[in-house]
Amino acid sequence: MEHEVGDFRLQTSAFQKLWSLDPTVTFLNHGSFGACPKAVLAVQQSLRSQLEQEPLRFFGREWESLLDDAKSKLAIFIGADAKDVVFVPNATTGVNSVLRSLTFSADDEILTTNHEYNACRNALDFLASRTGVRIVVAKIPFPIESPQQVIAAVIEQVSPKTRLALLDHVTSQTGLIFPIQQLVQELQERGVDTLVDGAHAPGMIPLNLGEIGATYYTGNCHKWLCAPKGAAFLYVRRDKQSEIRPLTISHGANSPRTDKTLFQLEFDWMGTNDPTAYMCVPEAIAFMGSLLPGGWTELMQRNHQLVLQARQLLCEALEVQPPCPEEMIGSMAVVPMPTTLENSDFMSLHDELFDRFGIQVQVMPWQESPRLLVRISAQIYNTRSQYEYLAKVLKELQKS
Repeated sequence: MEHEVGDFRLQTSAFQKLWSLDPTVTFLNHGSFGACPKAVLAVQQSLRSQLEQEPLRFFGREWESLLDDAKSKLAIFIGADAKDVVFVPNATTGVNSVLRSLTFSADDEILTTNHEYNACRNALDFLASRTGVRIVVAKIPFPIESPQQVIAAVIEQVSPKTRLALLDHVTSQTGLIFPIQQLVQELQERGVDTLVDGAHAPGMIPLNLGEIGATYYTGNCHKWLCAPKGAAFLYVRRDKQSEIRPLTISHGANSPRTDKTLFQLEFDWMGTNDPTAYMCVPEAIAFMGSLLPGGWTELMQRNHQLVLQARQLLCEALEVQPPCPEEMIGSMAVVPMPTTLENSDFMSLHDELFDRFGIQVQVMPWQESPRLLVRISAQIYNTRSQYEYLAKVLKELQKS
């Protein structure tokens, strides 16, 4: 399918009709909030109807088995035991749940990086203001040449006071895949527990939590898994589960049940909410895995290759160098803006791209040169033509 945008003939994907995305918008920002396919939303609506037809029956008899089934199927997909996984509404909640459960003092240090997601960095600063714990920031260069630079920068900042390391699996601002399994191993050898913010990882890259070995791992299901909004998980290693409590203390805290752990009982029920997003995770996994003959493996590889092509198009159009090696990219990539555009306010550039050209793409500031970054995402509904259009527009803006 194709349509004209000004003097540009834009080709769209046949897969786009499976989503509710506005056909007049060139949507290149799947990474921020995801996008849920119509078929998965239909399952959610069916579950919501089931809930509202008889709320007491749903929450009294049907809810728990549906949640347990969803958890079991998610656990298989992420390489974990279902007993070690609970649902949370988003990865930020998962990070906060761990941070707020642990006890820190002014004699302790928490290690993170200068690529950490702003919301989670705010959680660290809040914790520091309450407990006196020192936040140590490993400065990872960007642009970057090798994953080894990540490992070296993090390990250099470990001290005898380091209690915990909060690390991204895939960074939000810079779109980098960190060598998380090696980082976890290196930190464990030094007696440091790891909390991995894997917001973007599930569905973007193959995930096996058993192999990664992190103490704590949280990830979103509503991004690259394409579940409905408000579906995420928290994994906690079995020996640490008794320490981790949900942000909302509810009925599970004094439950007499012995068929489930307190970890499961507390997180499963934190008060009345709409749990249907969690229950749709298996449908999202099955639906997205059915779109290509090679299933999830082919889907991830396809998105990876498309975003690499897109990055090359933008770099050539703007005459800039790729800021990281291909091995550190999943299905998001960042392109540094040249000096002429770098001086723009990031929201002004974002709004101009959307308001004038109908392009929805992430634009964000960076702390050092380059000061302005454009982050593109590649999902199955995207086409090479869409990135060619973005490259053409950015090139024109650079000249103006």
